Amino acid sequence: MNQNAMLAQVRKMQAEMAKAQEDLASTVVAGTAGGGLVTVEMSCDYRVKSVKLGKETIDPEDPEMLEDLIVVAMNDAVAKAQETSAQRMSSVTGGLRIPGLM
Repeated sequence: MNQNAMLAQVRKMQAEMAKAQEDLASTVVAGTAGGGLVTVEMSCDYRVKSVKLGKETIDPEDPEMLEDLIVVAMNDAVAKAQETSAQRMSSVTGGLRIPGLM
C-alpha cells in the first residue's frame, strides 16, 4: 500500500471515529437496580440524563438502601455505555485496538 492510500485510509477512519463519537453522545442506555426501582439513564459519553426512583425506594428510615441502589444502577449504566462504546468503536476500527480509544 502506498503512503497516499494509507493516509487516505487513516483520514477516513478518523472521520468515521468522529461520527461514531457523535452517535455515542446521543445514544442513551439505562442502568437499573432493585428490579427497576432505580433507573439511571446515561449517554454513551457518560453524561447522566436522568435518575428515576420508585416510591418504594424512598424510606427515611433506610437512606442507605437508596444510596446502594443508586450506586448499583449507576454502575450498570456505565457498564452498558462502555459495552456500547466498545462495540461501536470496534466496528469503526475493524477490531483494531487503539490505545486511548477503547
